[in-house]
Amino acid sequence: MRQEDVKGGGPPVETAVAPSDEGEKAATDEVEQLRKQLDEAQAEAHANHDRFLRERAELENFKKRMQREKAEALRFACEPLIRELLPVVDNLERAVEHETGRGQSVLEGVRLVLKSLLEVLERHGVKRVEAVGEPFDPSRHEAMAQVDSAEHEPNRVVIQHHPGYLLHDRLLRPALVSVSTRKGNGAVESGRNSD
Repeated sequence: MRQEDVKGGGPPVETAVAPSDEGEKAATDEVEQLRKQLDEAQAEAHANHDRFLRERAELENFKKRMQREKAEALRFACEPLIRELLPVVDNLERAVEHETGRGQSVLEGVRLVLKSLLEVLERHGVKRVEAVGEPFDPSRHEAMAQVDSAEHEPNRVVIQHHPGYLLHDRLLRPALVSVSTRKGNGAVESGRNSD
C-alpha cells in the first residue's frame, strides 16, 4: 500500500482559494481608470458641444452682420452718382436765380428740369439740409464766413452759399454757410464743449 492511501484513505479534498488582496486592488484600479476615462470623455464631449454652440452663434451673428452690410450697401449704392449730380442741381438753381427776363420760355424749361431732378433725387432718399436761421451745426454745415449781426443770435446761420444734402440721414455734402456773431466776438462756437 501506498503511504498516501494510508493517510488520507479517500479522495483528495480541494480547498477553496480566498480572493487575494492583489486581485481585488487590480480590479478596483481598473474601475477607477475606466471612470477617469469616462469623466475625461464626458468633459471633452461637453467642451466640443460648447465650442459647437459658440461657433453656431458666431456664424449666425456673421450672417446677420453680412445681411445688414448688404442692405446698407444697397441703400447707399447710388451715393457716388448723387454726389456728381449735386453740382448740376446747383448750376440749374443759379440759372434760375440769375435769369435776366429775356428768355422766359428757356427759364421755364430750366425750372421744370430742376424740379424734376429734385423730385427724382428725393424719391431716392436725398434730402436738402435747411440751414438759414438754424443753429450752426458742424456735422451738417461748413462755415465759410462770420457775419457781425445785432439782429441775429450768435452762432446762427444767416446766409447759405449752397445747400447741403443728406442721403438716408448720411451727409453727402455739408451746406456752405455764413454764421452770425456778436460784434467783437471772434470765433464761431461749435455748440459742443471743448473739454
